Amino acid sequence: MPVKPATAPASQHTPQNAEPVAAPRGCTNLRLRQLTRAVSRHYDAHIAAVGLKTTQYSLLSHVVLLGPVKPSTIAAQMRLDASTLSRNLQPLVAQGYVTVGEGEDGRSRLVEATELGRAKRAEAQRAWKQAQLSLNARLGVERVVALHALLDDCLQGLDAEDEDGA
Repeated sequence: MPVKPATAPASQHTPQNAEPVAAPRGCTNLRLRQLTRAVSRHYDAHIAAVGLKTTQYSLLSHVVLLGPVKPSTIAAQMRLDASTLSRNLQPLVAQGYVTVGEGEDGRSRLVEATELGRAKRAEAQRAWKQAQLSLNARLGVERVVALHALLDDCLQGLDAEDEDGA
């Protein structure tokens, strides 16, 4: 027997004679994590061919596009905390793709891509493009566009909530 979706309380309906809106069932966090893991596996399979993880490619791309750049700027752009950024930078530094040097004063730092890092990013960008085209084909371009719009809208709503609570 099919499961009928739960409906939201009548107080959430506008206008009053509108169809009931289905209430969310299950845990949004769990569903997002499942989707994120599946999408990550898809991209990882493509990016791994050039010797990077998708997290490394993303970070390297931000450094190339923003650099030389303060770590705090990268963290804000990527929505990472400082410790995660520091941990994710370490392999890129070790492989010679980025450098972390002194900033404007002795207390600040600047992250910059090396020539080797720029070349690796260009190589990985081609693999990323194949991953994106493959995902578009599997899910449908319209669905991917709609997903991006929904994700952007949700992030904006959560950012506004964070600003109000600060």
